[in-house]
Amino acid sequence: MPTIADNLRYYLRHYVSPHRATIAHLARAIGVIFAITLALEVFVFNFNYFATMDYDTISLKREIHLKQDANDVFRMTEADHTLEFSNLNTKVNNIGIFFDRSQPAQNLTLKIRFTDDAHLRYFDSTEYTVGVPDVEVSTASLQSQYVNLKTTGLVTSLRIEVVGDDVRYPIRLVNVELNAHRPFDFNGARFGFALGLLLAAYAFRPRSAVYRIRILDAPHLTKAAVVGTVLVECALVTSFLFFGSNLVGVATASYNYGEWDGRSLVNTFEVGGDNAQQYAELAKSFAQGHLYLEEEPPDWLKEMDSPYDKGARDEAQKETGEEYLFDVAYYDGHYYVYFGVVPVLLFYLPFYLLTGANFPTAIGVLIAVLAFILGCSALLDRFARYHFKRVSLGLYLLMQIALVAGCGILYLIKFPTFYSLPLACGLAFSVWGIYFWMCGRASKSISFRRRCAFYLAGSLCMALVVGCRPQFLLLSLLAFPLFWRTYVTERRILKRRGLIEFLCLIAPYIAVAALVMMYNYARFGSFTDFGANYNLTVNDMTQRGWIFGRFAPAAFAYFLQPPHVIGTFPFLQPVDFATTYMGQTIKEATFGGILACYPVLWILFFTVPIVRLRNNQRETNTITGVIGVLVASGVVIGLVDAQMAGILQRYYADFSFMFFASVVLLVFIVNENADTVSLTARRLGLNTLTALVAVSVFYSCLLCFVPETGWYSDIYPWAYQDILETVQFWT
Repeated sequence: MPTIADNLRYYLRHYVSPHRATIAHLARAIGVIFAITLALEVFVFNFNYFATMDYDTISLKREIHLKQDANDVFRMTEADHTLEFSNLNTKVNNIGIFFDRSQPAQNLTLKIRFTDDAHLRYFDSTEYTVGVPDVEVSTASLQSQYVNLKTTGLVTSLRIEVVGDDVRYPIRLVNVELNAHRPFDFNGARFGFALGLLLAAYAFRPRSAVYRIRILDAPHLTKAAVVGTVLVECALVTSFLFFGSNLVGVATASYNYGEWDGRSLVNTFEVGGDNAQQYAELAKSFAQGHLYLEEEPPDWLKEMDSPYDKGARDEAQKETGEEYLFDVAYYDGHYYVYFGVVPVLLFYLPFYLLTGANFPTAIGVLIAVLAFILGCSALLDRFARYHFKRVSLGLYLLMQIALVAGCGILYLIKFPTFYSLPLACGLAFSVWGIYFWMCGRASKSISFRRRCAFYLAGSLCMALVVGCRPQFLLLSLLAFPLFWRTYVTERRILKRRGLIEFLCLIAPYIAVAALVMMYNYARFGSFTDFGANYNLTVNDMTQRGWIFGRFAPAAFAYFLQPPHVIGTFPFLQPVDFATTYMGQTIKEATFGGILACYPVLWILFFTVPIVRLRNNQRETNTITGVIGVLVASGVVIGLVDAQMAGILQRYYADFSFMFFASVVLLVFIVNENADTVSLTARRLGLNTLTALVAVSVFYSCLLCFVPETGWYSDIYPWAYQDILETVQFWT
């Protein structure tokens, strides 16, 4: 039996030695990139350190007229929170406003005003000018406490005032300095991000070798690269989820330690408020043998003629003082959960039966999102290896990254609540269902039993989405272009094996549909009623109906609305919403239409000539049918969402996958015909595609850091300030 040393020598001799020159070249390139990144971090991102080295620092501690404690720390109070310094007569390049870091952390908004050679009096914004903007300073972030000023000549007077209504007084102030020396700050996260960005730019540069390595020609190498990319994506997604600690719901001795029980290695705790515990409470109800939630609705709700009118509910609650559960289904004197039941059966019920605790929703979202990433990668790999012969490693990775970043899963990870969980599960089941179907379609490469197993697994996944997010059932229409020719045109269904295969395709749908219909009937007395109309939400869903006037504003908001861009990180703001629809519109903050914000989707405008090119080269039009179903499903789901529920950012995950998957197939079709155009045209097309993907991924990443209610930036604004300082290193 060969030893480990023998195996290592064999590997080096057969896999490393033949590629020694390539490995050496790659190592040199990585070394150069590492050196460039190090230089950027030291000399560019820390340029304020070098710029302030020669400053003559002036301490204003003696000029501060505030009460001090025994440690000579000043106290800013609600009655006295303004600092004013006169007769300075000096050049001021920056201000250091230093707070006692032992006090409870908070963000402070400072209004800074000064007089100089160009301004004899304090100045502010006017009709034609913008004055000195207010600045956010965190008492826990040293870097934020240095403020660069752009003054003219000598500064005479300086005024610093704490403004805002959400300030917790007293504030402990240590000192104020003029022309303060900025400390050197080697930021590991920033260094790692810059290194990753430069490595990605090098890997996807126009003349990169990744575009010359075809998936079929180097299966081992390309699989290793794909696996490595997927692992990096999974690590980044996981890190981002745990970064938003206020929504995670797990605690250890060093993570969310305020909720740690002091005994367990890891314990769970409730996050998100009362209505966020619906799935956990439903699991408890299942364990007790009933389908409604255990909490009893107040008597006034049972006595109301119209319990679905929010205004009437709020008045009754105010009069009685008895609260009701929000955003749950109310029917016949009981609360129900109208969200899909599959996540409860997958996560919450087993976890509750094993531990007696509530399953942390964020972990379920993470598991589903990771499953989606793996499924997307496997599905693209299937297409690249079995249905398109010329796909390169570079093209595969480009499209895989675009698909993962653009399908809305990053926003679900940003808000990993029970609202996001059925969406994430529906996406995961959908991609794996399509993957298993594609595996089963392999003509002669698999046995009859394996084909049946793949069909069963695929249809089971596709059917289970009805218990997660019913909108994704439209993806089941892909069965028509995928299987029509085999089982209808070629009449394989008339053969014994063909009939068994067809039954394997439809049996999971029948079984799941029967169970879901029984579940619905047991709750609401109807096989097809999921209970969404009985939702105690901001509008009366029983009277919502389908109104044509909602389509136009929804189509614009979901597909065409340009993003609202500003000049400071994270550069995106919620878009303005205007409509002539003279009725109630359900609308949360959104950040632009999918076609306007993801330029890689502009390829969809060339769908007709591209699919025509494919049809001219193939006897069958399977890919054309798949693209048609995907695009049509995406449009329909977006409009249906607006009618059924409204315009919300998380709903983009309902239809984004359809559009991005269509673009992947269109790009693969064009790539198959790349030899018909000149080398210059191929390079131009590839460069354009790379740019479109880069901008699309950049938008998705920025969306992750837009401050929103309930997210990290809202709960820990003082810590979020550190992120702003990391990115806006020049301030």
